[in-house]
Amino acid sequence: MRPETETDLAEMISASNGPLRIRGGGTRSIGDVAGAPLETGGLSGITLYEPGALTLVAGAGTPLAEVEAALDAENQRLAFEVPDMRGLLGAQGTSTLGGIVAANASGPRRIASGACRDFLLGVRFVDGAGSIVSNGGRVMKNVTGYDLVKLMAGSHGTLGVLTEVSFKVLPKPEAAATLVLHGLSDTEAVAAMSAALGAPYDVTGAAHDPAARQTLLRIEGFARSVAYRLERLKALFPGREITEETGAAAGAALWAGVRDAAPLQGRAGDVWRLSCTPSDAPELATRLCAEALLYDWGGGLVWALLPEGTDARTRLGAFKGHATRVRGTGSISGSVSGSASGRVPAFHPDPAPVAALSTALRRRFDPRGVLNPGLMA
Repeated sequence: MRPETETDLAEMISASNGPLRIRGGGTRSIGDVAGAPLETGGLSGITLYEPGALTLVAGAGTPLAEVEAALDAENQRLAFEVPDMRGLLGAQGTSTLGGIVAANASGPRRIASGACRDFLLGVRFVDGAGSIVSNGGRVMKNVTGYDLVKLMAGSHGTLGVLTEVSFKVLPKPEAAATLVLHGLSDTEAVAAMSAALGAPYDVTGAAHDPAARQTLLRIEGFARSVAYRLERLKALFPGREITEETGAAAGAALWAGVRDAAPLQGRAGDVWRLSCTPSDAPELATRLCAEALLYDWGGGLVWALLPEGTDARTRLGAFKGHATRVRGTGSISGSVSGSASGRVPAFHPDPAPVAALSTALRRRFDPRGVLNPGLMA
């Protein structure tokens, strides 16, 4: 099924007599969902773009490339640095705005600017009963229904199928520079990233690649300000081997590799995404015994490559945070975190009070349980 209008979508969902597998561009799928495919690619097109008001409205099926081209022409951008997961997942297709919002997809700049949900102004969607819902607005000052707008971000199509999204956008910075610290251990790198993020130099990216033994710290803004802050940032690390990357293309390539988890691409195994307290990250990484690692968000996000069929949650044990299986089969014999059949959920099980709230929300928005059933249960 591929609706061309919001009304078509509502009728299709209302008339469905079984599970539906919601698909945008097919580039961010996490977990296995059974059901008839429902594609949103027909709900495409930029319907409003006001550069002066920093506002963009587009259909959920609009390709990200189309939006980025329109923004680039006005020297603007989506502030949350959308990851491209195709290389990691071995996926084809085109990333769409609806999929980005449904996954709350947010890259390295999240630590400075915020996540995708923080730039959502409004949404339109069709719920599991086939009702059309509109929430939020198209201007920065309109915060009507703010919580519901944020609720849809990261819901992975389990509460409703997005038809239109409204974003606040931002101007591109005049300049950017990356400080590269060499030879740090994981513990030293997390300490260095924490020091940089705690300093008054507006670091917009902090990542560490253990294999390359490189720790990256990014600064963006007006050219003179970037140059000044870069020198001040270097002074925080006396005696360390440091290089600078001030070339636009080379710097962009470095951060694209972090954004897209490039060190884990093209390698066999299961990929897990760990959100945790940065200071806990090195010890948790040790527990994982991963074949490859990448730290982002100053250590608050850890990408890990594990042998196929490995349950990261079993290796981690109890910790403050959550682990999500981004790529893998999910069927692990004898797993302690999966079901009795050994089926491991892609998403980390919620604490009982949160799980009860989540279940109640899904029942309210999707009373028949037809939208990506079981994906986040």
